[in-house]
Amino acid sequence: MPYQADDQRYSQMQYKRSGRSGLKFPAVSLGLWQNFGGNKPLEDSRAMIRKAFDLGITHFDLANNYGPPAGSAEETFGQVYSKDLKPYRDELLISTKAGYYMWPGPYGEWGSRKNLLASLDRSLERMGLDYVDIFYHHRPDPDTPIEESMSALAQAVRQGKALYVGLSNYGPEDTRKAAEILREMGTPLLVHQPNYSMLNRWIEDGLQDVLEEQGVGSIAFCPLGRGQLTGKYIDKLEAEMKSGQLTVKPEAIAPERVEKFRQLEAFAKGRGQSLAQMALSWALRAGGVTSVLIGASRVSQIEENVQAVGQAPFTQEELKAIDAILQDIGDIPW
Repeated sequence: MPYQADDQRYSQMQYKRSGRSGLKFPAVSLGLWQNFGGNKPLEDSRAMIRKAFDLGITHFDLANNYGPPAGSAEETFGQVYSKDLKPYRDELLISTKAGYYMWPGPYGEWGSRKNLLASLDRSLERMGLDYVDIFYHHRPDPDTPIEESMSALAQAVRQGKALYVGLSNYGPEDTRKAAEILREMGTPLLVHQPNYSMLNRWIEDGLQDVLEEQGVGSIAFCPLGRGQLTGKYIDKLEAEMKSGQLTVKPEAIAPERVEKFRQLEAFAKGRGQSLAQMALSWALRAGGVTSVLIGASRVSQIEENVQAVGQAPFTQEELKAIDAILQDIGDIPW
């Protein structure tokens, strides 16, 4: 039977305007960074993408190099789009990025006009799309003038190949300069995509101020700290403490660090949430980000993570207690 989206898909998800733009993001977005490449069964990816949309996730985030192998996540999404989502195109936000290595030679990465526009054409072909909703520069290029990279993004919009533009992994000052250049070109910066979680709070040291000043939204990738803010990670640390056979860095299993994660887990339970749900709620708290970008390897993870939406807001006392637990916890992924 043809796929029919759930009639109640917009009943629970919350949507928030991105900065001072006219566009709203779902509180939870789905990233296809890993687990959606050509090395995974298509039907598993298809089930996760369909379930996400059924739960009100309208934003699907990709990049030219997502896989593995590179490019295959866009091919996977293109197949699911063609089979299931094409009738819903006007309900979807589809994004892609360029900037990391994709092909040999001097034009296969970074931020030249040639690289960015060629990469976007390839991405559209892989996904079977006429345009993407958001086209990002994936990382700043230290050797290409920022004016050239931003003019390429603006050109993509003028050509009708993207509706909005974004940045990822840019620091505060480069973000301010990029936003000002884009505004002068008539293509305002829509959104910034940084790495942000309880364990990696670098955007609080200047970037958030720039985004607010410039009227730009934000979407956090790795809001679960590359899996650290899940019970699975804590169980693994405790198992390795007991066995002495390490696959993580020795400092990851310091007893006081493992205890901090257990304290976070208990704190989340007291709020009626899993640790992962609390971590997402925390990133979405007042003063946090516009949307959180989750990854998934199975449908149940999407269902669990979406339940972070609409939970009771954090009190100031709760936030202070969480900060106290997080003191010196470290950021040590798998």
